[in-house]
Amino acid sequence: MSDRPIGIFDSGVGGLTVLKEVSRILPSENIIYLGDTARVPYGIRSPETVTRYSFECTEFLLRQDIKLLIVACNTVSAISLKEIQKKVSIPVIGVIEPGARAAVNSTKNRRIGIIGTEATIKSSAYPKAIKALDKDIEVFGLPCPLFVPLVEEDWTDGIIARLVVEKYLKDMIDKGVDTLVLGCTHYPLLKGVIQDVMNNVCLVDSAIETAKVVRDVLKSRESGVSGQGRIKFYVTDSTEKFVNVGERFLQSRIEDIEKITLEVR
Repeated sequence: MSDRPIGIFDSGVGGLTVLKEVSRILPSENIIYLGDTARVPYGIRSPETVTRYSFECTEFLLRQDIKLLIVACNTVSAISLKEIQKKVSIPVIGVIEPGARAAVNSTKNRRIGIIGTEATIKSSAYPKAIKALDKDIEVFGLPCPLFVPLVEEDWTDGIIARLVVEKYLKDMIDKGVDTLVLGCTHYPLLKGVIQDVMNNVCLVDSAIETAKVVRDVLKSRESGVSGQGRIKFYVTDSTEKFVNVGERFLQSRIEDIEKITLEVR
């Protein structure tokens, strides 16, 4: 169990924010990351398509003999997580419940905002998870579709990023939320400008909260390892583009990377 890797998948590079936090908290763990870059984004797909894609990613990682699976995509966590958990025997952790729990623990005025893709917001997964913990909390969801291209084009600060963030988040300011969940794995790269616009509002980064859950699950199973862990990357499209964008996400080199074709069911 100890030497087996942790598996992480996402539709593209966004899940690298989760990988970064897991690697920081658990530096000795071996990790396999799968980015389904040929079919990104998942956030605009139908629930049926998202579920099909997510099972293809899951099956690939299971063949790598992983000991734990992290669904680093908010869209998949919202739509397909429970189906995946039913069908595999290893622990499967999504990014929504850890973020929801942290938001509930953070809020003082019981008004929480959620920002994410169209699919994540439409699913109401975050409000359901939050209200399961405290039914009296008010939750406000807001899709922010321009945030992902801003991040991937490296426009994470400056006047353009500021204007786009201000335009989207005015509604959250008007609603008086005191806690805002970054409900997409790309959004932590905009954390600086979002925090500036939202002033004293507490930002919840689901990547950080998910990494904490992974640590606790592995600790409970006595799955500790020592030494420096290795990270292997798989993508379904250009490795060059993934490396160019991904190294900005990780702030470190991506060296062991391979392009693969997923088996279509």
